[in-house]
Amino acid sequence: MAPASGKELQHRTVLLHEAVDGLIKRTDGIYIDGTFGRGGHSRAILQRLGEAGRLIAFDKDPLAIATAEKIEDTRFSSVHDSFASMRDAASEHGAGKVSGVLLDLGMSSPQVDDPERGFSFRAQGPLDMRMDPTRGESAAEWLARATAQEMMEVIRDYGEERFAFQIAKAIAARRAESDRLGPLDSTGELAEIVGHAVKTREKGKDPATRTFQAIRIHINQELAELQVILESALSMLEQGGRLVVISFHSLEDRIVKRFMQAQSSAPAVDRRLPIRAVDLPSPPLRVVGRVFPSEAEVTDNPRARSAVMRIAERIAP
Repeated sequence: MAPASGKELQHRTVLLHEAVDGLIKRTDGIYIDGTFGRGGHSRAILQRLGEAGRLIAFDKDPLAIATAEKIEDTRFSSVHDSFASMRDAASEHGAGKVSGVLLDLGMSSPQVDDPERGFSFRAQGPLDMRMDPTRGESAAEWLARATAQEMMEVIRDYGEERFAFQIAKAIAARRAESDRLGPLDSTGELAEIVGHAVKTREKGKDPATRTFQAIRIHINQELAELQVILESALSMLEQGGRLVVISFHSLEDRIVKRFMQAQSSAPAVDRRLPIRAVDLPSPPLRVVGRVFPSEAEVTDNPRARSAVMRIAERIAP
């Protein structure tokens, strides 16, 4: 699917050098880029690796994989699938334990900026929102069958939208007019419906922002997949291996933060029991740190402003 403009849309990789610095400890290791996007991180990783190093990249987006396939490097391979399948797919590529896993959870600019993908409320396009438009249910299809309660819960829970009830009610009312008006299948019309339903507007934020985010997260099962991949990444990391995760909204970051905290904390022990510290298993991870984009990067690329990167290291087998 080509961009509507006919031009290749560009993507600026957020926290490019910081992510690679945080990820790579050994240049001969096997690394995974769980979200290839347009390949900014992958290309930087390959530049850092030695001849014995390897990189496996994943992405659900066919356009991203088409870009990945243009990389001519024997150390690199790509997989057209969700990063939730990482453990099995990596094993098929001969990778058991790996030296690092990078997850850039943000959407790429070409996905957002191409109206045909249906992610943007700022441009008229089909109401799709699938990371992989060849698989699964589109946003239009889900909105056509979901109950008002289901829509309300998704918009409330994934968008943290306080007008979720009003928005769901308005979508259901519009759907009831489908025989006369046709199906609700355009981003422009959904944004208009949401705009009328949201009574109080946040300065500098389109009223449709939270609803579009929520529906996109639901359609692509982003939070559920994130839970799966964090566990998979932990199981795949060799001792000393790094897990680097860049997130762009609070729901994702909360999941990553809690996971890293839980896996880097000693197990709770009833002090009344005769257990010595030496008898306790060591936590598998050590939290290395948290990194934010610099002011210069945010000025140059406003989409970086909400990014936060968390780094953890495997310290126990």
